[in-house]
Amino acid sequence: MSIQKFTEVIPKAELHVHIEGTFEPELMFEIASRNNISLQYNSVEDLKNAYNFTNLQSFLDIYYSGAKVLINEQDFYDLTLAYLEKAHSQNVLHTEIMFDPQTHTNRGVEFKTVISGITNAMKDAKSKLGITSNLIMCFLRHLSEADAIKTLKTALDYKDLIVAVGLDSSEKGHPPSKFKRVFEMALKEGFKTVAHAGEEGPAEYVWEALDLLKVSRIDHGNNSLDDDNLIQKLISHQIPLTVCPLSNLKLKVVTDLKMHPLKKMLDAGLLATVNSDDPAYFGGYVNENFLAVAEALKLTKGEIFILAVNSFKASFLDESSKQEMIEKVGKFFETVN
Repeated sequence: MSIQKFTEVIPKAELHVHIEGTFEPELMFEIASRNNISLQYNSVEDLKNAYNFTNLQSFLDIYYSGAKVLINEQDFYDLTLAYLEKAHSQNVLHTEIMFDPQTHTNRGVEFKTVISGITNAMKDAKSKLGITSNLIMCFLRHLSEADAIKTLKTALDYKDLIVAVGLDSSEKGHPPSKFKRVFEMALKEGFKTVAHAGEEGPAEYVWEALDLLKVSRIDHGNNSLDDDNLIQKLISHQIPLTVCPLSNLKLKVVTDLKMHPLKKMLDAGLLATVNSDDPAYFGGYVNENFLAVAEALKLTKGEIFILAVNSFKASFLDESSKQEMIEKVGKFFETVN
C-alpha cells in the first residue's frame, strides 16, 4: 500500500478545527442567498482568489467577513454537518470542533442559536455516520477578558454540551496571561482548557498557557522548539501539540513544508498531532494535511501510525473510548504490514 493510500485510510481523530473555518465558498454563497445577504465577492472563484494570505490577520479579516452570513440555527447546522460528512469521508472517527461564539453574538445572533445548530448536527452525524465529536468554545483574544467572562457566563446554561474552553484569533500582542481570570473560572466550572500558543507568538506564550491557563494541550505550539526547557516540560507531561501544517504554510509561519517542525517534534518525543485548522481557507482537510507533510518530510508509515495514535491519545475521549480507537489504529496497521 502506498504512503498516500495508507495515509488516507488509516483511522484518525482531528482535534484542531474551527467550524467557521470549514465554511466552503459554495456553501457560503448558498447560505448568503438564503439569508438575503450580499457578499463582497461576485462569485465562488472571486472568493477563492482572495485566499492569498500574508499572515494570520489577513486571513482573519476574510474569516470574520464570511461568518456574517451565519444567522439562523439551520445555517450552523448545515455548516457543521458538511464538515462532519467530509471528516467521515477521510476516515476521521472522532473530532473536537472549536467554535467562536463571540463572532456571532457580537453581531446579534443568540448563543443558543449557534450552539443548537452545531450540536444538533453533531448528534445527527453520530447517529447516521458513527463519527463522534466534542465541542470546544474559544474566546477571541483580540477582545477583552471582560467580554470572554460574559461569554463564559452565558455558556454555563449549555455546560453539558461543551467539553473545553480555548483561546484563538490574533496571537501577537494578546498573550495568554490576558485571560488568566476567565480560564480560572472555567476550570472551577469543570471545563478542560486549551489555547493557541506559539504559532506567531513566542515560546513564552506557551509557558503562559501551561502555567497560567493550566491547559491540557497546546494548539499549534511550533515555537516551543525554541526553548529546550519547554520541550522537556511538554515531553515529561506528554502535553499534546495540535499541529496544522497547511495552515502554517498558508499563513507564512513556515515558507516551505520541508522546513516544518513536525518531524523534529516526533523525533524529540513530543505528542504531536496533525489537524486542518481552517480547511476551507488553507487548502485541505486532515487527509490533505497528512499527505502534504508526509511527502515534504518523507514520513514513514510508522510515523504516520504514531501521529494517528497520538490523535486519540490527545483527545478528550474517556479512557475506554481512547483505548478502543487506538486498538482500531493498531489493527489497521497490523493488517497492512
